[in-house]
Amino acid sequence: MTATPWGFRDILPEEAQAREEIAQTVRDCFRAHHYLPVETPLLEDKGSLEEGGRIADTPFKLFDDDGRLLVVRPDNTLPIVRLVSTRMRSADLPLRLRYEAPVVREQVRGAGGSRQFTQLGFELIGEGDAAGDVEMVSLVTSAVRALGLADARVVCGSVRPFKTLLAHVSDASLAEDALRMVHANDFVDLDARVMASSEPDAMKAAICELPRLVGGASVLDRVDALLAAAGVAGDMTCELRALIAGLDAQDAALLSFDFSIMNSFDYYTGLVFKAYAGGLPDPVGSGGRYDSVFCGVFASAADVPAAGFAFSLERLESALNTAEDAADGDHAAVRTGNAAGAPLRIAVPKGSLKADTIEVLEAAGIDASELRDPGRHLIVHGRDARAGEDGIGDIEFIIVRPSDAPAFVGCGGADCGICGRDSLIEAGLNLLQLVDLGYGACKFIEAEPSWRAGQAERNYARRGSLRVATKYPRIAAAWYASRGVVADIVSLHGNIELGPIVGMTDRIVDITATGATLRENDLVVTGEIMECTARFFVNPGAARLDSRVRVLGERLAAAVEHLHFEPVAGSAQ
Repeated sequence: MTATPWGFRDILPEEAQAREEIAQTVRDCFRAHHYLPVETPLLEDKGSLEEGGRIADTPFKLFDDDGRLLVVRPDNTLPIVRLVSTRMRSADLPLRLRYEAPVVREQVRGAGGSRQFTQLGFELIGEGDAAGDVEMVSLVTSAVRALGLADARVVCGSVRPFKTLLAHVSDASLAEDALRMVHANDFVDLDARVMASSEPDAMKAAICELPRLVGGASVLDRVDALLAAAGVAGDMTCELRALIAGLDAQDAALLSFDFSIMNSFDYYTGLVFKAYAGGLPDPVGSGGRYDSVFCGVFASAADVPAAGFAFSLERLESALNTAEDAADGDHAAVRTGNAAGAPLRIAVPKGSLKADTIEVLEAAGIDASELRDPGRHLIVHGRDARAGEDGIGDIEFIIVRPSDAPAFVGCGGADCGICGRDSLIEAGLNLLQLVDLGYGACKFIEAEPSWRAGQAERNYARRGSLRVATKYPRIAAAWYASRGVVADIVSLHGNIELGPIVGMTDRIVDITATGATLRENDLVVTGEIMECTARFFVNPGAARLDSRVRVLGERLAAAVEHLHFEPVAGSAQ
């Protein structure tokens, strides 16, 4: 008897009963607000779903005996859009629908994530503007209160300001790249791409700053100022201001704003928001407004507004368990939002990046003296050496291999971290990249033995693929795919230069700072892939709930402006 496939698990009676009670509490809350249950199939026709919006994160696809491409649903909103569009076109509006159903999404292998989880959600169809937004947010806050999650927070944004701004960009490719980079939380590459463009300075400033805005209602004034300076007319924040005005004082107190919030589904048109609870860096639920989906569907109205929200049952369960642990005096697991005065945890790299990391931290006002000689300690302490309102307080440095730093931050073991760009790409986790620190500079290159010049091309012509040895399979595969080259990647962990030398592969993809290793082994560069330096990155949840990580990011950016780092030998990984 074998175990379940990776990313799937069995749930035994004790946990199943706890999950049933959570689901019942949420279900009762939705029912009390007159939301009616619906069910949709686990499998859907891919083409039918894509009529409502782009589908992402669909790891399981199959053909039925009619030749139709089916997908295991990654989301419940689009199936309900299909249901309403085909079965409920004559229904009276507004429609209030709720559901409780599993979905399956793609996850990074080896990151500890689950591919199946259960959504507890609702859709509000036919109620727009402030009334609909207020109803949604109020329903979410009432549900988390009913569950006893007293520390719940609601972080809101809107896709309208940024998409409207990009619609005014003269370079269509820039607009496309900027949206992709914001979706990927890569603000470092966003800055580089925008600054290299020919757009006016006010437009550049707006594109780079708007996704970084976070805080209370006052940030809405900054959004308006950026858009006005960039020549964008119209009130792009009116819906968010109306939301604040429509909520009661108790719910409004839970609200904050973050304009980096984007979603993997592209059908959102206005308000997007996430709920956080239990001190966890991952949201317990998310949703937003998708007003364009039902255009022309209902005979009674040409344009029908719609919005929805879904809790993750698994994350609600984790939030409740963490809150229970904290109540019992175990605060170690509660990391986000400076809960119980917990130190800010920073994953710092050992190896070739260590010395420059200490220098930039100290230039940013952080006492990192214990990092200089930590001995065998894996965690050492630091503190903010500066006094003032933007103080960071106590710090814990988690000393890790650079390639492990993304996992520690992405999985909640640290709030933020430092590593090379290469490690972030290889990890493929949802991390917010804030600052290019400028040190650990190296290049990713493709190389081959000089005495085998032309052999790789002949091998490719004969077998239709290029064999490549590398420590960086994700980076290598993406580069070859972008060039239309079929590459068979051989993953090695050391001395990859041996691959083509002994004839096992045609070429290598590796990093180089000085080129010494290439020269000593008579390898020549056949292609340049990208440049790489160290970056400061954060857990998105920590960035939205704990102001200290933003303060540290701002200080590091300022420190880098006054430091000059020389390229180092070795990896920036």
